[in-house]
Amino acid sequence: MTGKIFRSIFIASVSVLLVTLLIITGCLSSYFNIIQQRELRDELEIAAKATEQLGLSYLNELKSKRYRLTWIDSEGKIIYDSDADISQMENHMDREEVREALLGGFGSSSRYSSTLTEKTLYEAVALKDGSVLRISIGQATSLVLVFGMIQPIIVIFFLAAVLSFILATRMAKNVVEPFNHLDLEHPMENDTYEELSPLLHRIYTLHKQIDSQIRELQWKKDEFEQIISQMQEGLILLDDKDTILSINAAAKKIFDIKSCYMGADFLTIDHSTELSDALKNAKASGHCEIRINRGKKEYQINISRTESKDHILGSVLLAFDITDQADSERMRQEFTANVSHELKTPLQSIMGSAELIENGLMKPEDAPKFARSIRRESSRLVDLIDDIIRLSQLDEGASMPFEQVELSDVAQEVFLILQDSAELKGISFSLVGGGAVWGVKRLIFEMLFNLCDNAVKYNKDNGSVNVSIQQEKDKTILSVSDTGIGIPEDMQSRVFERFFRVDKSHSKQSGGTGLGLSIVKHVVKYHNGSIQLESTEGKGTTITAVFPL
Repeated sequence: MTGKIFRSIFIASVSVLLVTLLIITGCLSSYFNIIQQRELRDELEIAAKATEQLGLSYLNELKSKRYRLTWIDSEGKIIYDSDADISQMENHMDREEVREALLGGFGSSSRYSSTLTEKTLYEAVALKDGSVLRISIGQATSLVLVFGMIQPIIVIFFLAAVLSFILATRMAKNVVEPFNHLDLEHPMENDTYEELSPLLHRIYTLHKQIDSQIRELQWKKDEFEQIISQMQEGLILLDDKDTILSINAAAKKIFDIKSCYMGADFLTIDHSTELSDALKNAKASGHCEIRINRGKKEYQINISRTESKDHILGSVLLAFDITDQADSERMRQEFTANVSHELKTPLQSIMGSAELIENGLMKPEDAPKFARSIRRESSRLVDLIDDIIRLSQLDEGASMPFEQVELSDVAQEVFLILQDSAELKGISFSLVGGGAVWGVKRLIFEMLFNLCDNAVKYNKDNGSVNVSIQQEKDKTILSVSDTGIGIPEDMQSRVFERFFRVDKSHSKQSGGTGLGLSIVKHVVKYHNGSIQLESTEGKGTTITAVFPL
């Protein structure tokens, strides 16, 4: 700004100087022209009086180097000229000053030379005999005057330019100084030029608007960050160059981000080609979905392109934890495959026996054997279907009647049912403690039956099964322990899976469906309880269910 003000003042000063010089030169030229014209006419009047009295004798006696006298008769013929040979001169009747003198007594004119560096002034007067006496003098033009004064003009111009430079610098500094000390944070508190008041008032108004907008933006930013920080899903906002604009806590946890990566390239955080290709596909098609594994969890990543007026602004990544869903899908697939296999096995046995009977290939004495096989496989098939229906009901959370269930009574009922099979292996039952739970009696019975049934089936001969019930302030603890074969440590985490068997050959002999412990787990879950398993291979197993009161 200082430079602009300086240039403006300096150029204005120099321009004024030049214009002033031109005006002064013109005025001086005009003034001296008028003075010279008056003097020329005075000289002409003196010469005219003398010429009328003395004629050529007077003119021939004159010796003037400044003026030129010419005597012209009434026909325009030259009678006398002080500067040229009259025989070589042409008729002067057409001269402007001559015509004016013949008509009005006096005539004046001026003519420039061919180079325009000199102007000649003419004055003419009519004499009494009808002739005309003319006097002329050469006069330098304004251009010649300027060239003649070029040295003083240059000196004056230089001095004026230096003075203008100094004054322009000082004035520019003085003008700009108040601007340099303006307090734009408090524009209405400035003491400066009155002309700046509208500008400062406008700045004050804009300050208020900007402050209001900043507060609103900050509020929206805080609100947005609060929302995304509470999200269970991971959210990442990227610009068109895949630079991170925003990332919430869930996303940091998913992608194992320890520090703030705002402004960093997202692909420096996750180097997988799968995610890189997904980002490219989302930019090309507008949307892309992939599944990735992080640790023991599986996530679905939805990537959507953001754009405005056909211009790509960036991408939005939304990460969902679908571990449970994926596990459920895998479990459903495994369940379907296992159910198909488990249903097919007894049916094939039944169909095989029926086919032998139908074709008459069965010996009469083998009829009881085939009948037992058909009954056993049919019973196994019914038990399997009942267990599948029970699991389906538990999965769907079907509504069942709740009541106060005394666990010791249920345990005694289970002992009575399993007494025969336990006596075959010399296994004894024991019950310690007592307590009640609020639940579905039929499900509680089935849970305890499956636990005790497994404890008998997988127990050693002459072993024992102990049921312990503890009633505490806010929970009831039910434990079933056996002295059986135990479960290998690497299989303990899978025993509650559907159709999983530790010893498949033994399970087949015992007629189990592979759904017992899965039903136990779902019954406990249905009652908002928890279940734990402790087992030592070769020594026995303890399964504990905790029910909240």
